[in-house]
Amino acid sequence: MRQNLNQAVVAITGAGSGIGEALALALAKQGCHLSLSDRDADRLLSVERACQACNPKVRVLATTVDVSDNNAVAAWADATAAYFPEVNVVINNAGVSLSASVESMAQADFEWLMNINFWGVVYGTTAFLPLLKRAKWGHIVNVSSLFGLISMPNQSAYNAAKFAVRGFSESLALELKSSQSSVSLTCVHPGGVKTNIVNDGRFFDQVGNDDSVDVQKQRFNSELAKTTAEDAAKEIIRAIRRNQSRLLVGRDAKIIDVIQRLLPSGYKHLVLKLMP
Repeated sequence: MRQNLNQAVVAITGAGSGIGEALALALAKQGCHLSLSDRDADRLLSVERACQACNPKVRVLATTVDVSDNNAVAAWADATAAYFPEVNVVINNAGVSLSASVESMAQADFEWLMNINFWGVVYGTTAFLPLLKRAKWGHIVNVSSLFGLISMPNQSAYNAAKFAVRGFSESLALELKSSQSSVSLTCVHPGGVKTNIVNDGRFFDQVGNDDSVDVQKQRFNSELAKTTAEDAAKEIIRAIRRNQSRLLVGRDAKIIDVIQRLLPSGYKHLVLKLMP
């Protein structure tokens, strides 16, 4: 079944930059009305103006939201329901990064990441699910990661959050199918995408990696982030149209998925060999 996104209402978290921004612009061009949220008010305003400039016919509601705050997400969902006649899609995209060994990582930093990367997805899903059920059709997109497929050293917090997003999403998808709901779900696993998530991330002491923060950022931007945010957005939109339950974004994600399937435990040896 292919969904017609023209005139659909789409809510996006983390819409101020990266994949969220690319999704907002691409969907506006396709005639979607948008409820955009981000914690950075200036970035969000810029994206709102860009969406309206590329398609003056679409309605755009922009709200500054910290997705780690359940009450703030619920209030945004209520505002979205009051502004639009129905809501068809919610894309839980907001995320942050944290690079640190388990021993060097402060609990406050671990909680900071989990509250955004995992609980932000849960809050967005549960706040919008009743709205999606009331619409003619509904779709949830939860952004996990390549690191929701495999574990990496110095990424324990990020791994924990993204594995949790995957488990939460796959369980909910089964519930929706079992109840023959009009709402479907896509869990997205992007590989390296050219966004500011690493540039804006937090860095602490790491095991087996003595590179400076600047070198680590440069390596991600020049060597690991091979997929553009625009290409990632195109794939996500295609997955929504097709009601695709699982999406791997980027050649790296597809390769790692195959390796994990073939070597569910043995892949760890490859990871250690490839460490800088």
